[in-house]
Amino acid sequence: MRKLGLFLSLSLLLVACSESYLPKPPGYNRIDLPERSFERLEGSLPYSLDFSSHSRVEKDSFNLAEENWINLHYVDFGAKIHMTYKEIDGKNVDFKTLSSDAFKLTAKHQIKAYGIEEAVMLTPEGYTGVVAELEGEVPTQFQFFVTDSTKHFLRGALYFNTATKNDSLAPVIEYIKMDMAHLMNSVKFEN
Repeated sequence: MRKLGLFLSLSLLLVACSESYLPKPPGYNRIDLPERSFERLEGSLPYSLDFSSHSRVEKDSFNLAEENWINLHYVDFGAKIHMTYKEIDGKNVDFKTLSSDAFKLTAKHQIKAYGIEEAVMLTPEGYTGVVAELEGEVPTQFQFFVTDSTKHFLRGALYFNTATKNDSLAPVIEYIKMDMAHLMNSVKFEN
């Protein structure tokens, strides 16, 4: 019995060692991007907008006192667009403070960012939009705000819940940035 066990062990060792091993090249995650489609978010919020059908609207749980804050959760990509809304009243909350805070939040990423590009745009509804694209290993690659500068201020920032490097996420980041551009152009504030 012992001889049979030894014979099988040697046979297995010889068979296993007969193939030559070739190292495999490093692999990349396969990312299948879905066809773009949008739904209209309307209802009890003081704004309406088009959001990606591939994201899920969730109530923001970070600050429960802010009832008009939402997240657009891209479950398949591990990404969220955090959307915050403030009503400008001119007394306690003014446009200058809100826009200054938005720029400060973007500037906090200068430590890790090797580039920040900002652009100002005008939406089809006549609102002002400011976009900030950040490059490098930063937690948020794209931020924006849309405002009428008198009553409404809507800010959004893209975050990923993953340790994957941004260069590997580049196709997903570009895909969601296009969704965010569509979202910005579709914003309509309620009177």
